Amino acid sequence: METTATSAASHPQSLTARLRHVAIGSLFALVLLVPKLLRLRRNERSWTFFRILLGTAGAGLVILPLSLWNSWLAAIVGLSMFLTSILLPPAKPESLVDDKAREIGALVVVNGGEYPLEDAASVPVQLFAGADNIWALDSRLRPLLIIPTAEISSVQAEEAGRRWVLRVRSTERLIEFYYRGIFAEHLARVAQSTIRNVMRPALPVVPRSRAAGA
Repeated sequence: METTATSAASHPQSLTARLRHVAIGSLFALVLLVPKLLRLRRNERSWTFFRILLGTAGAGLVILPLSLWNSWLAAIVGLSMFLTSILLPPAKPESLVDDKAREIGALVVVNGGEYPLEDAASVPVQLFAGADNIWALDSRLRPLLIIPTAEISSVQAEEAGRRWVLRVRSTERLIEFYYRGIFAEHLARVAQSTIRNVMRPALPVVPRSRAAGA
């Protein structure tokens, strides 16, 4: 009887010790993985693959132990992994945008609506506004258009039917960006204000009468 009672008392203690070791080990591994996961999240494809792999491994730990050796502890860990893969936030490519802005010297990045290409349909772009240039970059951060700010004479956001148009006039041509949806006006006006803030003010014109009198 005493041996049975001793073994029964030691069983919960050993189980508690195992759970404590698993929790400490998992926490330590998580601390080591945090910097790597943050870097991994910047790549959309790699982050998606990681979430799929985590969910698959978690589902495997839930199903296989229950069918083979009935390990409920592994099933709990697997369920946690599966739920984590679902609840993980999506990739964060904003950091790539920040890196690109620093690379090209842009001060502000705004939504550029859609930019019509010559041989294809319109593509969504972002406008990188700098002191010297305005860059229009596509979703892969490839430059489609570069406008020197010194050559911009005017910029105007206007409503055109069911969409808004941002018209940027330079010394060479007129460039248009199209905005659609319920936030079209807001986005177009934000882009207009951003470009106007980086435009160089025109030099004051001195009247001839004053110049002659001086």
